[in-house]
Amino acid sequence: MVGLSGGVDSAVAAHLLVQQGLQVEALFMKNWEEDDNSEYCSAAKDLADAQAVADQLGITLHKVNFSHEYWDSVFSHFLHEYQAGRTPNPDILCNKEIKFKAFLAHALALGADSIATGHYAGISQSPQGHWQLRCAADADKDQTYFLHLLNQEQLAHTRFPLAGLAKTTVRTIAKEQGFSVYQKKDSTGICFIGERRFRDFLARYLPAKKGDIVTPDGKLLGKHQGVFYFTIGQRHGLGIGGTRDSAEDAWFVASKDVEHNLLIVVQGHDHPLLLASHLLAEQEHWIDPATAARLKNGQGLNCKARCRHRQPLQDCTVSRESNGQLGVAFAAPQRAITPGQAVVFYDDTICLGGATIVQAD
Repeated sequence: MVGLSGGVDSAVAAHLLVQQGLQVEALFMKNWEEDDNSEYCSAAKDLADAQAVADQLGITLHKVNFSHEYWDSVFSHFLHEYQAGRTPNPDILCNKEIKFKAFLAHALALGADSIATGHYAGISQSPQGHWQLRCAADADKDQTYFLHLLNQEQLAHTRFPLAGLAKTTVRTIAKEQGFSVYQKKDSTGICFIGERRFRDFLARYLPAKKGDIVTPDGKLLGKHQGVFYFTIGQRHGLGIGGTRDSAEDAWFVASKDVEHNLLIVVQGHDHPLLLASHLLAEQEHWIDPATAARLKNGQGLNCKARCRHRQPLQDCTVSRESNGQLGVAFAAPQRAITPGQAVVFYDDTICLGGATIVQAD
Protein backbone atom coordinates (compact mmCIF):
# COMPACT_ATOMS: atom_id res chain seq x y z
CA MET A 1 0.00 0.00 0.00
CA VAL A 2 1.68 3.18 -1.23
CA GLY A 3 0.89 6.48 0.39
CA LEU A 4 0.07 8.47 -2.74
CA SER A 5 0.08 12.18 -1.93
CA GLY A 6 -0.31 13.71 -5.36
CA GLY A 7 3.37 14.64 -5.50
CA VAL A 8 6.20 13.43 -7.70
CA ASP A 9 8.04 11.40 -5.05
CA SER A 10 5.16 9.12 -4.09
CA ALA A 11 4.20 8.74 -7.76
CA VAL A 12 7.64 7.41 -8.66
CA ALA A 13 7.71 5.23 -5.52
CA ALA A 14 4.46 3.59 -6.67
CA HIS A 15 5.80 3.17 -10.21
CA LEU A 16 8.98 1.47 -9.00
CA LEU A 17 7.01 -1.02 -6.91
CA VAL A 18 4.70 -1.83 -9.82
CA GLN A 19 7.79 -2.27 -11.98
CA GLN A 20 9.08 -4.85 -9.48
CA GLY A 21 6.02 -6.97 -10.14
CA LEU A 22 4.50 -6.46 -6.70
CA GLN A 23 0.78 -6.28 -6.05
CA VAL A 24 0.40 -2.56 -5.39
CA GLU A 25 -2.51 -0.45 -4.24
CA ALA A 26 -2.44 3.17 -3.09
CA LEU A 27 -3.98 5.30 -0.39
CA PHE A 28 -4.60 9.05 -0.29
CA MET A 29 -4.76 10.60 3.18
CA LYS A 30 -6.71 13.75 3.99
CA ASN A 31 -5.71 15.10 7.39
CA TRP A 32 -6.84 18.71 7.63
CA GLU A 33 -10.30 20.25 7.35
CA GLU A 34 -10.22 23.43 9.39
CA ASP A 35 -9.89 25.75 6.39
CA ASP A 36 -9.82 23.52 3.36
CA ASN A 37 -9.85 26.13 0.61
CA SER A 38 -7.98 26.69 -2.61
CA GLU A 39 -5.80 29.46 -1.17
CA TYR A 40 -3.90 27.32 1.34
CA CYS A 41 -5.03 23.72 1.28
CA SER A 42 -4.48 21.82 -1.95
CA ALA A 43 -6.18 18.56 -0.90
CA ALA A 44 -8.62 18.53 -3.83
CA LYS A 45 -5.88 19.15 -6.40
CA ASP A 46 -3.57 16.64 -4.71
CA LEU A 47 -6.30 14.00 -4.76
CA ALA A 48 -6.90 14.60 -8.46
CA ASP A 49 -3.17 14.27 -9.15
CA ALA A 50 -2.96 11.09 -7.05
CA GLN A 51 -5.93 9.61 -8.91
CA ALA A 52 -4.35 10.44 -12.26
CA VAL A 53 -1.14 8.62 -11.28
CA ALA A 54 -3.07 5.62 -9.95
CA ASP A 55 -5.07 5.44 -13.17
CA GLN A 56 -1.89 5.55 -15.27
CA LEU A 57 -0.38 2.75 -13.18
CA GLY A 58 -3.59 0.74 -13.22
CA ILE A 59 -3.76 0.46 -9.42
CA THR A 60 -6.61 1.01 -6.98
CA LEU A 61 -6.59 4.28 -5.02
CA HIS A 62 -8.16 4.14 -1.57
CA LYS A 63 -9.08 7.32 0.31
CA VAL A 64 -9.14 7.91 4.05
CA ASN A 65 -9.68 10.89 6.35
CA PHE A 66 -7.37 11.06 9.36
CA SER A 67 -8.31 14.64 10.34
CA HIS A 68 -9.48 13.60 13.80
CA GLU A 69 -6.29 11.63 14.48
CA TYR A 70 -4.18 14.49 13.17
CA TRP A 71 -5.84 17.04 15.44
CA ASP A 72 -5.63 14.85 18.55
CA SER A 73 -2.16 13.39 18.05
CA VAL A 74 -0.27 16.11 16.18
CA PHE A 75 -1.88 19.54 16.03
CA SER A 76 -2.96 19.80 19.68
CA HIS A 77 0.63 18.99 20.73
CA PHE A 78 1.89 21.52 18.19
CA LEU A 79 -0.22 24.29 19.77
CA HIS A 80 0.66 23.28 23.33
CA GLU A 81 4.38 23.45 22.57
CA TYR A 82 4.13 26.89 20.95
CA GLN A 83 2.08 28.17 23.88
CA ALA A 84 4.85 26.99 26.22
CA GLY A 85 7.42 29.00 24.26
CA ARG A 86 9.01 26.05 22.48
CA THR A 87 9.26 25.44 18.73
CA PRO A 88 7.91 21.99 17.85
CA ASN A 89 8.47 20.07 14.63
CA PRO A 90 5.06 18.75 13.52
CA ASP A 91 6.53 16.78 10.60
CA ILE A 92 8.30 14.46 13.05
CA LEU A 93 5.17 13.75 15.07
CA CYS A 94 3.08 13.50 11.91
CA ASN A 95 5.32 10.73 10.62
CA LYS A 96 5.09 8.88 13.91
CA GLU A 97 1.35 9.22 14.52
CA ILE A 98 -0.20 9.49 11.06
CA LYS A 99 1.99 8.19 8.22
CA PHE A 100 3.53 5.26 10.08
CA LYS A 101 0.82 4.53 12.65
CA ALA A 102 -2.68 5.40 11.43
CA PHE A 103 -1.78 4.76 7.79
CA LEU A 104 0.06 1.53 8.58
CA ALA A 105 -2.81 0.20 10.70
CA HIS A 106 -5.34 1.11 7.99
CA ALA A 107 -3.24 -0.50 5.27
CA LEU A 108 -2.78 -3.73 7.22
CA ALA A 109 -6.53 -3.81 7.90
CA LEU A 110 -7.11 -3.59 4.15
CA GLY A 111 -4.90 -6.66 3.69
CA ALA A 112 -1.57 -5.08 2.79
CA ASP A 113 1.69 -6.72 3.87
CA SER A 114 3.57 -3.44 4.08
CA ILE A 115 3.39 0.25 3.28
CA ALA A 116 5.61 2.41 1.09
CA THR A 117 6.13 6.15 0.88
CA GLY A 118 8.13 8.60 -1.20
CA HIS A 119 10.44 9.53 1.67
CA TYR A 120 14.16 9.83 0.96
CA ALA A 121 15.52 7.27 3.42
CA GLY A 122 16.60 3.64 3.50
CA ILE A 123 16.03 0.54 5.60
CA SER A 124 18.44 -2.28 6.41
CA GLN A 125 19.02 -4.89 9.12
CA SER A 126 21.86 -5.14 11.61
CA PRO A 127 23.86 -8.38 12.08
CA GLN A 128 21.63 -9.01 15.11
CA GLY A 129 18.53 -8.77 12.93
CA HIS A 130 17.37 -5.36 14.15
CA TRP A 131 15.86 -2.97 11.62
CA GLN A 132 17.89 0.15 10.84
CA LEU A 133 16.93 3.52 9.38
CA ARG A 134 19.58 4.64 6.90
CA CYS A 135 20.34 7.92 5.19
CA ALA A 136 19.25 8.33 1.59
CA ALA A 137 21.72 8.41 -1.29
CA ASP A 138 20.65 12.01 -2.01
CA ALA A 139 22.10 13.74 1.05
CA ASP A 140 20.38 17.01 0.21
CA LYS A 141 16.94 15.36 0.29
CA ASP A 142 17.58 12.90 3.13
CA GLN A 143 14.58 12.83 5.50
CA THR A 144 15.85 10.63 8.32
CA TYR A 145 15.74 13.63 10.67
CA PHE A 146 11.94 13.59 10.35
CA LEU A 147 11.72 9.79 10.58
CA HIS A 148 13.84 9.15 13.68
CA LEU A 149 10.81 8.20 15.84
CA LEU A 150 10.02 5.10 13.79
CA ASN A 151 10.22 1.83 15.71
CA GLN A 152 11.16 -1.74 14.83
CA GLU A 153 7.62 -2.83 13.95
CA GLN A 154 7.02 0.18 11.71
CA LEU A 155 10.30 -0.31 9.86
CA ALA A 156 9.56 -4.02 9.43
CA HIS A 157 6.40 -3.12 7.50
CA THR A 158 7.81 -0.20 5.49
CA ARG A 159 9.53 0.25 2.14
CA PHE A 160 11.30 3.36 0.87
CA PRO A 161 11.70 2.84 -2.90
CA LEU A 162 13.56 6.15 -3.39
CA ALA A 163 16.41 5.30 -1.00
CA GLY A 164 19.06 5.10 -3.69
CA LEU A 165 17.80 7.82 -6.07
CA ALA A 166 18.63 11.47 -6.49
CA LYS A 167 15.73 13.90 -6.71
CA THR A 168 16.74 14.84 -10.24
CA THR A 169 16.51 11.16 -11.23
CA VAL A 170 13.06 10.89 -9.64
CA ARG A 171 11.79 13.82 -11.72
CA THR A 172 13.34 12.31 -14.84
CA ILE A 173 11.56 8.99 -14.21
CA ALA A 174 8.28 10.81 -13.62
CA LYS A 175 8.64 12.70 -16.88
CA GLU A 176 9.52 9.53 -18.80
CA GLN A 177 6.43 7.83 -17.38
CA GLY A 178 4.24 10.72 -18.44
CA PHE A 179 3.18 11.70 -14.93
CA SER A 180 1.72 15.21 -14.99
CA VAL A 181 3.26 15.86 -11.56
CA TYR A 182 6.86 15.53 -12.78
CA GLN A 183 7.43 19.29 -12.38
CA LYS A 184 5.20 19.78 -9.33
CA LYS A 185 7.08 21.67 -6.64
CA ASP A 186 7.87 20.03 -3.32
CA SER A 187 5.38 20.68 -0.54
CA THR A 188 6.56 22.89 2.30
CA GLY A 189 4.99 24.40 5.39
CA ILE A 190 3.24 22.59 8.21
CA CYS A 191 2.74 18.88 7.60
CA PHE A 192 -0.63 18.32 5.85
CA ILE A 193 -1.75 21.92 6.45
CA GLY A 194 0.12 23.44 3.55
CA GLU A 195 1.81 26.73 2.82
CA ARG A 196 0.40 29.81 4.49
CA ARG A 197 1.40 32.96 6.36
CA PHE A 198 2.52 31.21 9.49
CA ARG A 199 2.00 34.00 12.01
CA ASP A 200 -1.54 34.71 10.74
CA PHE A 201 -2.34 31.00 10.90
CA LEU A 202 -0.97 30.54 14.42
CA ALA A 203 -2.82 33.65 15.64
CA ARG A 204 -6.13 31.91 14.93
CA TYR A 205 -5.35 29.40 17.68
CA LEU A 206 -2.98 31.39 19.92
CA PRO A 207 -4.28 34.99 20.15
CA ALA A 208 -1.73 37.80 20.15
CA LYS A 209 -0.27 38.73 23.53
CA LYS A 210 1.80 41.88 23.20
CA GLY A 211 5.00 42.24 25.15
CA ASP A 212 8.44 43.83 25.18
CA ILE A 213 11.47 43.12 23.02
CA VAL A 214 14.54 43.67 25.18
CA THR A 215 18.29 43.16 25.20
CA PRO A 216 19.86 40.70 27.68
CA ASP A 217 20.47 43.61 30.08
CA GLY A 218 16.84 44.72 29.90
CA LYS A 219 17.01 47.63 27.44
CA LEU A 220 13.63 48.09 25.72
CA LEU A 221 13.88 47.95 21.93
CA GLY A 222 10.31 47.46 20.79
CA LYS A 223 7.13 45.44 21.08
CA HIS A 224 6.18 41.95 19.93
CA GLN A 225 2.74 40.41 19.27
CA GLY A 226 3.48 37.15 21.09
CA VAL A 227 6.68 35.32 22.02
CA PHE A 228 5.30 32.08 20.54
CA TYR A 229 5.43 33.62 17.06
CA PHE A 230 9.24 33.62 17.20
CA THR A 231 11.97 31.01 17.33
CA ILE A 232 15.57 31.02 18.52
CA GLY A 233 17.93 32.50 15.94
CA GLN A 234 15.15 34.26 14.04
CA ARG A 235 16.10 37.52 12.36
CA HIS A 236 13.15 38.62 10.27
CA GLY A 237 9.92 40.03 11.64
CA LEU A 238 11.36 41.74 14.71
CA GLY A 239 10.63 45.24 13.43
CA ILE A 240 13.28 46.99 15.52
CA GLY A 241 15.92 48.00 12.95
CA GLY A 242 18.93 49.96 14.10
CA THR A 243 19.11 51.67 17.50
CA ARG A 244 21.06 54.61 18.86
CA ASP A 245 24.43 53.80 20.43
CA SER A 246 24.53 50.27 19.00
CA ALA A 247 26.33 48.56 16.13
CA GLU A 248 24.70 48.13 12.75
CA ASP A 249 24.61 44.33 13.02
CA ALA A 250 21.25 42.59 12.61
CA TRP A 251 19.21 41.55 15.63
CA PHE A 252 18.40 37.90 16.38
CA VAL A 253 16.15 36.17 18.90
CA ALA A 254 18.36 34.71 21.65
CA SER A 255 15.68 33.47 24.08
CA LYS A 256 12.04 33.77 25.13
CA ASP A 257 10.81 34.50 28.65
CA VAL A 258 7.28 33.14 28.52
CA GLU A 259 6.52 33.88 32.18
CA HIS A 260 7.25 37.60 31.76
CA ASN A 261 6.27 37.71 28.06
CA LEU A 262 9.67 38.99 26.99
CA LEU A 263 11.53 38.44 23.73
CA ILE A 264 15.29 38.71 24.31
CA VAL A 265 17.35 39.70 21.28
CA VAL A 266 21.05 40.15 20.55
CA GLN A 267 23.09 41.67 17.74
CA GLY A 268 25.27 39.60 15.45
CA HIS A 269 24.75 36.26 13.75
CA ASP A 270 27.27 34.55 16.02
CA HIS A 271 26.62 36.37 19.28
CA PRO A 272 27.82 34.26 22.26
CA LEU A 273 24.24 33.89 23.54
CA LEU A 274 23.32 32.17 20.27
CA LEU A 275 26.10 29.58 20.64
CA ALA A 276 26.25 26.53 22.91
CA SER A 277 28.37 23.40 23.08
CA HIS A 278 25.99 21.35 25.24
CA LEU A 279 22.28 20.62 25.37
CA LEU A 280 19.82 18.67 27.46
CA ALA A 281 17.14 16.52 25.83
CA GLU A 282 14.31 14.24 26.91
CA GLN A 283 11.64 11.96 25.41
CA GLU A 284 14.40 10.00 23.73
CA HIS A 285 13.73 7.29 21.18
CA TRP A 286 16.30 4.74 19.97
CA ILE A 287 15.59 2.74 16.84
CA ASP A 288 18.00 -0.11 17.65
CA PRO A 289 17.47 -1.64 21.12
CA ALA A 290 21.25 -2.13 21.43
CA THR A 291 21.81 1.65 21.55
CA ALA A 292 19.20 2.12 24.26
CA ALA A 293 20.78 -0.70 26.31
CA ARG A 294 24.20 0.89 26.05
CA LEU A 295 23.02 4.17 27.57
CA LYS A 296 20.97 2.35 30.18
CA ASN A 297 24.14 0.65 31.35
CA GLY A 298 25.81 3.99 31.90
CA GLN A 299 28.00 3.96 28.82
CA GLY A 300 28.52 7.10 26.79
CA LEU A 301 27.91 7.24 23.06
CA ASN A 302 30.28 8.88 20.61
CA CYS A 303 28.40 9.67 17.43
CA LYS A 304 27.26 12.52 15.21
CA ALA A 305 24.11 14.60 15.53
CA ARG A 306 22.11 17.39 13.96
CA CYS A 307 19.73 19.82 15.65
CA ARG A 308 17.82 20.74 12.52
CA HIS A 309 17.05 19.27 9.10
CA ARG A 310 19.94 19.53 6.63
CA GLN A 311 22.41 20.74 9.24
CA PRO A 312 25.79 19.11 8.57
CA LEU A 313 26.40 16.28 11.03
CA GLN A 314 28.29 17.37 14.15
CA ASP A 315 30.60 15.26 16.34
CA CYS A 316 29.19 14.78 19.82
CA THR A 317 29.14 12.63 22.95
CA VAL A 318 25.83 11.49 24.44
CA SER A 319 25.56 10.60 28.12
CA ARG A 320 22.92 10.06 30.79
CA GLU A 321 22.45 12.97 33.18
CA SER A 322 21.72 12.43 36.88
CA ASN A 323 18.14 13.64 36.36
CA GLY A 324 17.55 11.06 33.63
CA GLN A 325 17.78 13.47 30.71
CA LEU A 326 20.26 13.06 27.87
CA GLY A 327 23.28 15.30 27.86
CA VAL A 328 24.79 16.01 24.45
CA ALA A 329 28.26 17.60 24.33
CA PHE A 330 29.36 18.87 20.93
CA ALA A 331 32.94 19.08 19.73
CA ALA A 332 32.24 22.56 18.37
CA PRO A 333 29.74 25.27 19.44
CA GLN A 334 26.31 25.02 17.81
CA ARG A 335 24.21 28.03 16.80
CA ALA A 336 20.58 28.60 17.77
CA ILE A 337 19.85 25.30 19.52
CA THR A 338 16.07 25.47 19.89
CA PRO A 339 13.95 23.91 22.67
CA GLY A 340 11.16 21.80 21.22
CA GLN A 341 13.15 20.78 18.17
CA ALA A 342 14.78 17.37 17.86
CA VAL A 343 18.40 16.40 18.19
CA VAL A 344 18.91 13.32 15.99
CA PHE A 345 21.88 10.97 16.27
CA TYR A 346 23.84 9.10 13.60
CA ASP A 347 26.49 6.42 13.29
CA ASP A 348 27.86 7.03 9.80
CA THR A 349 24.79 6.55 7.54
CA ILE A 350 22.63 4.89 10.19
CA CYS A 351 20.10 7.03 12.06
CA LEU A 352 20.20 5.86 15.69
CA GLY A 353 17.23 7.83 17.00
CA GLY A 354 16.78 11.16 18.72
CA ALA A 355 15.27 13.22 21.52
CA THR A 356 13.49 16.52 22.13
CA ILE A 357 15.72 19.45 23.04
CA VAL A 358 14.95 20.95 26.46
CA GLN A 359 17.63 23.60 26.71
CA ALA A 360 21.06 24.60 25.53
CA ASP A 361 23.73 25.32 28.12
